[in-house]
Amino acid sequence: MSRRVLVTGAGSGLGRAMADRFTAAGDRVLYTDLIPPDAPNSLALNVRDDDAWAAARAWCEERWGGLDILVNNAGVAAAGRIEAVPMEDWHWIIETNLLSTVRGCRTFVPLLKAQRSGHVVNVASLAGLLTPPAMGSYNVSKAGVVALSDTLRSELAPFGVRTTLVCPGFVRTNLATSVRSPDPALAELTTKLVTRARLSAEEVAAKVVDAVDHGRYLVLTERVGRLAWLAKRYAPALVHSRTVAAAERLHRRIEAQ
Repeated sequence: MSRRVLVTGAGSGLGRAMADRFTAAGDRVLYTDLIPPDAPNSLALNVRDDDAWAAARAWCEERWGGLDILVNNAGVAAAGRIEAVPMEDWHWIIETNLLSTVRGCRTFVPLLKAQRSGHVVNVASLAGLLTPPAMGSYNVSKAGVVALSDTLRSELAPFGVRTTLVCPGFVRTNLATSVRSPDPALAELTTKLVTRARLSAEEVAAKVVDAVDHGRYLVLTERVGRLAWLAKRYAPALVHSRTVAAAERLHRRIEAQ
């Protein structure tokens, strides 16, 4: 039986790749984004708007009679030193990356609980686990998604609702086009890391769908990310020293520019 899936940020990048992957698996997929994507089922959804989320739920209930998988993927990127990033950028990224995920869960979790089945997929980032320097606002927004997902994993389990947390490293997508940074050197570096990333959106999407199919919670998309996460857990002093060294290199890059 085909599953009913809603994916946010499905107009391009990882969101589009995940939506296409679910579709290829025979699932019914609602592609949502600020501008409705070119897809059989699509809907305009501003993830920062409560009324837009209510309309998305109404669509799923009226057309499909419910929802099986909610994929909170929509997000933006930022970089910058703590003293340089303006407060409006903090509000922008927290609203887009974290509170959009909160809104999606608040909208659809009651439906999933009533069904006593379903799956919530939250796309965070490896940055939410490793918290690299000069990315404070982005790190905080994604670490919030990690904490929310950890909470939901146990909170929803008694209702038969599963949770998957996706923490990819850099992925070749158009995310770099959304980067905000008061430091040109950091914006340039972030763009370079995204455009030269080893993994494609399609490769990451395959890992996510496989995790949903097998009920896995944490998706770390590449070996170096898994090793870094384990190192931070079990050798925090070593990781801290290397992070400080990275911060010093970034400082020199910024000062040079």
